[in-house]
Amino acid sequence: MNRIERIFTDLRQGHGKALMPYLTAGDPDIATTGRLIPAIETAGASICELGIAFSDPIADGPVIQASMTHVLNHGVRVEQVFETVQQVRPAVGLGLVAMVSYSIVHRMGLEGFVNDAKAAGFDGFIFPDLPLEESEPAVEAVRGAGMILSMLISPTTSDERAAKIAAACSGFVYVLSRSGITGERSSLPAGLPDRICKLRDITDLPIAVGFGIGTAQQVRQVVGVADAAIVGSALVRRIVEHRSSGSNEVVAAVGGFVEELAQGLNQEASGV
Repeated sequence: MNRIERIFTDLRQGHGKALMPYLTAGDPDIATTGRLIPAIETAGASICELGIAFSDPIADGPVIQASMTHVLNHGVRVEQVFETVQQVRPAVGLGLVAMVSYSIVHRMGLEGFVNDAKAAGFDGFIFPDLPLEESEPAVEAVRGAGMILSMLISPTTSDERAAKIAAACSGFVYVLSRSGITGERSSLPAGLPDRICKLRDITDLPIAVGFGIGTAQQVRQVVGVADAAIVGSALVRRIVEHRSSGSNEVVAAVGGFVEELAQGLNQEASGV
């Protein structure tokens, strides 16, 4: 069983839910990323969504776009991300999922990219810009490597298309809480529970919700109806705020914030 599948299976058996923080690999630098991964696991994360910088990210808001620009300006390469994951993998048990533009995968070669990512210690992928109609080769390559591939379902996705996307997924289904771009919000959409209930009727896969989640209360609301809460912009903003203070400050700030978010998993869950 893939590590991601095992994590969700264990959580379901124990009636637990997952916190999935997002990190841009290489922000503030690649060495600090290697320290952040074990720090967020210690703080309560079950899975880390590790973003590989791309010059034209899909649906990412200004915070994550700026983070990727910072990484690209400092010349961090995909190979360095793989090396860092390989170094930290023996010390951590959390799942590692690469959030990466399919343009990068295509340029490097699908089979080679998947195999290199697996050898480094990644457990799966999110290809946010891969159309369902063109996804079969990637689905087969990832499945053949024993890894997982999650695809995105937005609020505007029809029920019929959502069913097809869910069928192509493995590990978990990534549900966008709202349309538009990533970024912190003061509240979550009122219709989210109904959307997730519909998805429960068409897939047995765990459902992870992202976009607009940035507080323990919002984590609590999300895991009241879903299996995992994904937090990106709010966490990356902490990294940005502490960049100039050095690696130790960044790791402390991120670890403290993830620990705070994880409190939303430990309290009685409520609906959105």
